[in-house]
Amino acid sequence: AAEDELLLPQLPELFETSKQLLDDVEVATEPAGSRIVQEKVFKGLDLLEKAAEMLSQLDFEDLEVIASTDLKYLLVPLFQGAFTMKQVKPSKRLDHLQWAQEHYKLLNCAIAIMWQSLSCPKPRTQLKNHTANFSMAYPSLIAMASQRQAKRERHKQKELEHKLSAIKSAVESGQADDERVREYYLLHLQSLEEIESIDQEIKILRERDSSREASTSNSSHQERPPVKPFILTQNTAQVKVFGAGYPSLATMTVSDWYKQHRKYGALPDQGIAKATPEEFRKAAQQQEGQEEKEEEDDEQTLYRAREWDDWKGTHPRDYGSQQSMG
Repeated sequence: AAEDELLLPQLPELFETSKQLLDDVEVATEPAGSRIVQEKVFKGLDLLEKAAEMLSQLDFEDLEVIASTDLKYLLVPLFQGAFTMKQVKPSKRLDHLQWAQEHYKLLNCAIAIMWQSLSCPKPRTQLKNHTANFSMAYPSLIAMASQRQAKRERHKQKELEHKLSAIKSAVESGQADDERVREYYLLHLQSLEEIESIDQEIKILRERDSSREASTSNSSHQERPPVKPFILTQNTAQVKVFGAGYPSLATMTVSDWYKQHRKYGALPDQGIAKATPEEFRKAAQQQEGQEEKEEEDDEQTLYRAREWDDWKGTHPRDYGSQQSMG
């Protein structure tokens, strides 16, 4: 049993391996859906799940008492969310986003508790409910405030990224002192820019699914009865005339015909399929063949008529009777 425990990967090894895998995925030149990239994604998620299980057995009650070298383990939910976002199965995209969102919220909640906050931050949906009435009353003020807040967040994000890049090499090479190491990992925890984009994408996917369901329910249109043969006339007077002459066929005016097709939503531009170029070509060939056949028939008929005229010119009217009498 002791030998088995020694063979199991330790927490630092799990963390560093998963971090290296995430770095490899971020800079990979292969497509995100390639087998090589996705194998690294699944392996990273598996390693982080084991690391999270180990961390759940530890007790981090106060951020101040955590050693600077151990602060990096607070990034495990961040890495889990990042790997989850790298999965590319379209049918599971919404599920992946929601899982990533839970990982980031768990990280935020853990940080809030360790900073000795009274409770976890309120979900964004609750904050929206609290500001709904004010937003409806003063939409322009809310829009201006949102724009200013977005600018401040972008500026703040750029500052964090600049600070991280400035001390990253020193921390990873082991040359940074304890204070700089602590600052590095705390800055990492503050640079969670993925949360907002995840919320936006989840909203877009849910709206897309709801619109797709609505369009599916509306697509079941009323079935049209089969069209029976009929005579199309210009007015009611012609209906009476043709109706008397063709009692076996129904008659209707152009106006009646449009009303009937409008009732079933199948006017000429709506319900009649347009001919394809291939169908046009076949129809043109058939028409050309028919015209050639008619021309040949006309030539043969003319030829026979001329022969008959010539024969009548050389044979008198009673030629047959004279031949019979000898």
